[in-house]
Amino acid sequence: MKNKKTNNTEDKAKKNNLVCVIKGILISILSSLLLLFFMSIILAYSNTSEAVIPVAIIVISSISILMGSAFSTKSIMKNGLINGAIVGCVYILILYLLSSIIMVGFNLNMKSLIMMLVSIVIGMTGGIIGVNIRKN
Repeated sequence: MKNKKTNNTEDKAKKNNLVCVIKGILISILSSLLLLFFMSIILAYSNTSEAVIPVAIIVISSISILMGSAFSTKSIMKNGLINGAIVGCVYILILYLLSSIIMVGFNLNMKSLIMMLVSIVIGMTGGIIGVNIRKN
């Protein structure tokens, strides 16, 4: 009987973990869309150069991944590195998948691979932050 309770508890923990990671990915995507919307308004109604777009996209993606991975691990309170890395990895894979569908001639290059690695590291960092956020 004790074994069934342990398995049931482990199953619930795994399910909760998956739900939290999915929520973190969704928060990352939604925050990116919101920040990109504000960036487009700034570009449209100011004299800001379009040369800032690549840097702004990297900064927005980084902030979004950090927020999503911190949120996903905040309620789990363990495995921050792994769960944060998953959020960062899935976020950037979704971004590259959509880019390959939308953009003609999209290809992966060394910059793309570096961005993938950086996204995973930022996700891991956010995961560590989320685990260490104290609930009051």
